[in-house]
Amino acid sequence: MKLKKLFAASKDFVVIIIGGFIMAAGIAVFLVDAKVVPGGVSGLSMTMHYLSDGKIPVGLMMWVFNIPLYLWGVRVLGKQFGIRTLVGFTSNSFFVDLLRGSVPGFRFIHLHDHPSVVALQQSDFFMQILVGSVLMGIGLGIIFKAKGSTAGSDVLAAVANKKWGTKPGVTFMVVDSLVILLAAVVLSLKGTPTGRPVLTLTLYAFLLLFVSSRIVDVILDGFDYARSAFIMSTKNDEIAKVIMNDMSRGATAFEARGLYKNTKREVLYTVLSRKELSLLMEEVREIDPDAFIIVNNVHEVLGEGFRPRV
Repeated sequence: MKLKKLFAASKDFVVIIIGGFIMAAGIAVFLVDAKVVPGGVSGLSMTMHYLSDGKIPVGLMMWVFNIPLYLWGVRVLGKQFGIRTLVGFTSNSFFVDLLRGSVPGFRFIHLHDHPSVVALQQSDFFMQILVGSVLMGIGLGIIFKAKGSTAGSDVLAAVANKKWGTKPGVTFMVVDSLVILLAAVVLSLKGTPTGRPVLTLTLYAFLLLFVSSRIVDVILDGFDYARSAFIMSTKNDEIAKVIMNDMSRGATAFEARGLYKNTKREVLYTVLSRKELSLLMEEVREIDPDAFIIVNNVHEVLGEGFRPRV
């Protein structure tokens, strides 16, 4: 059992690193030189890069900003911001500098100077931003699917939700908007060598956020963005506490009768996101390896904690 868990965790770490590389490619190759800033820590790090006239590496700045946020997250939120988050933002930061030739010993790597990327910036700027957005969304979605995180805004959103009940979406919107506006001010002061107006770049930045966030949703949610689960166990009280306290989801208990043994038992019913389902399955197996679980796809959920279909 321990070997199986170790293998599963190792697999998750590999997937998180792959996701970190893909996300880094979107930032380092397509977005930094385009002067289109995503929100969060990556956007703030790019802003510092512009402010220093390129002297401060973007990836290193991302890592430096993320360390205090990561420590804060671990302190306030506990184990959920553990080793997977550390691996997530460290690999992402490293690959950003690696692909831009900012890592000693690998300065010959300059993918952002590749003729195809330069041609995109000169003749098809929209496609350049679109490719960067898609890569960011795919990378971040892969990291989330492996139960990882890149710290940054994720920590702020989770802490704000726990301390003040602020919805994560509101936190992301406020933080990302402030970072984009700060970048706009810096670019206004430093100028844009591309010749594109700062307002245009700012609008592209908001487009980038929209596209990347939608791709994350698709990777995490697929076409059926939620799951319902019927759980039959002799330890329903413990499982219910995990659902309500650790996952902040509701649950309903039904009185039922098993026909095979003609015994009365309680059945738990809950609705969660796909990401939360994998966490629930792990917790249920820990509490009761003999639990019987039925999982169904849910196409639409209307109610607190779930976004409506659009």
